Amino acid sequence: MDVATLRREKDELFGHSHDSPLTHEQRHVFSGLRYFPEDPAYRFEVALEPESAPVAEPVETSDGSTSELVRAGHLRFRVGDRDAVLLAYEQGHSLFIPFRDRTSGDETYGAGRYVEAEPLGSGRYLLDFNRAYNPYCAYNESWSCPLPPRDNWLDVAIRAGEQTFPHDA
Repeated sequence: MDVATLRREKDELFGHSHDSPLTHEQRHVFSGLRYFPEDPAYRFEVALEPESAPVAEPVETSDGSTSELVRAGHLRFRVGDRDAVLLAYEQGHSLFIPFRDRTSGDETYGAGRYVEAEPLGSGRYLLDFNRAYNPYCAYNESWSCPLPPRDNWLDVAIRAGEQTFPHDA
């Protein structure tokens, strides 16, 4: 599914579905999420550097508890003139990557965002930050969401994907 369709369907879900993370009151005034313009410079084909053995580790969540995620390995890529590395977790056939970057707390949700890397085959993945999204706790504090581990705090701005939800602006 292309990024524009994904965004349109997400707005529809958030604005009209009972499965929306928005409260009933928020859905009544919801006019859509905000995104950076789609930019191919934030789309990477990466190789997974797998863990020697799958390791489940506790990850802190937004409500102060922990959740166990299984480490899949690391992804290396280059943003502009900067090298970057992210820890990825197993999530079915894709990889789950919670991250923070230089936009966190300003242009994007302060606690960080999520992105999934989709398999391309032969240990390679498509890491497309245009698909980066806020965790549900960004919209409603009654949700508990995994927080990005310190290893996934990037020292570069990722101006792609979802921006701060208006009530946090």
